[in-house]
Amino acid sequence: TCSFSRSPKGFPKLKNDTFLRAARGEETEHTPVWCMRQAGRYLPEFRETRAAQDFFATCRSPKLCCELTLQPLRRFPLDAAIIFSDILVVPQALGMEVVMVPGKGPTFTEPLKEVEDLMKLRQKVDVTAELGYVFQAITLTRHSLEGRVPLIGFSGAPWTLMSYMIEGGGSSTMAKAKSWLYRHPEASHQLLRLLADVIIDYLVGQVAAGAQALQLFESHAGHLGPEQFQDFALPYIRDIAQAVKSKLKEEALPLVPMIIFAKDAHYALHDLAHAGYEVVGLDWTIRPQEARAQIGKDVTLQGNLDPCALYAPKEKIGELVKKMLEAFGTQRYIANLGHGLYPDMNPEHVGAFVEAVHAHSRHINKH
Repeated sequence: TCSFSRSPKGFPKLKNDTFLRAARGEETEHTPVWCMRQAGRYLPEFRETRAAQDFFATCRSPKLCCELTLQPLRRFPLDAAIIFSDILVVPQALGMEVVMVPGKGPTFTEPLKEVEDLMKLRQKVDVTAELGYVFQAITLTRHSLEGRVPLIGFSGAPWTLMSYMIEGGGSSTMAKAKSWLYRHPEASHQLLRLLADVIIDYLVGQVAAGAQALQLFESHAGHLGPEQFQDFALPYIRDIAQAVKSKLKEEALPLVPMIIFAKDAHYALHDLAHAGYEVVGLDWTIRPQEARAQIGKDVTLQGNLDPCALYAPKEKIGELVKKMLEAFGTQRYIANLGHGLYPDMNPEHVGAFVEAVHAHSRHINKH
């Protein structure tokens, strides 16, 4: 592996900083837009590139990650790129084995069953040794983007990762993972703390490698009620923002905007707005005006078109986007879907979404 310095210099100058300006609350001519899972199976070129490859082998190839990250930008005038990777690389760094099972998704060969299993995890993780391939992918992609748009790095949040590590894969109830919160609260905190520490180093490493913004995915927030979220998710979400920022300062690295996306956590919007993130991402189950009222004017909102709206005819997508922009307002706002793109979506409809955001927001800003 090539060793990389803490801040590779000589990156190309950024030409379109609309996304970063909106994230920081500065004025923009148009509303920036990107899509969660924009590098994905809905693109035929993605399926071609990945055809013969094992999923996690792809994640470990900086060259392939770079190619997959760039593919959607060749097709659509998106305002940001997000590095192609997976949230489960963090449990892998802790020593767990995860395989991608066709038709089933990510599967842990030996999920955590008993509290004693925590001892099998690496207690000290050297992120450069374990996740250096992600850092290399970020540096390579940042150069290959040639300053076209900013590059977003990301990680899963502790509760979401914990739930995968105990469930052993996807689950509709998260009953095994939630039972830990009720039966083994101390061990749960021990695991969440271990995850948070790795995530902090991992995110700082991503900025050192060239990431210009960071998103934390608490994708399984909706399985928790307000009290469990308050106890087992929010403290770590807060801590990650604070620790990442203080480490970036210490290492004289850029203070990049951070986004928190806690899916289905309506009950926590006010808290998330005060958790230390510049941007709060929203899923499609919340009304924009309500979100704005709870979050206030000092935080940028991101979201929240129902991904399934992209199955609608293109004109209808345009109408839905216009409505969404009118509800959120075009400033302090980043357009996105309320969750990731699905594999059977038509790329032309994704293009219609991106173009509608640009056209309608420009129009609204002029008038």
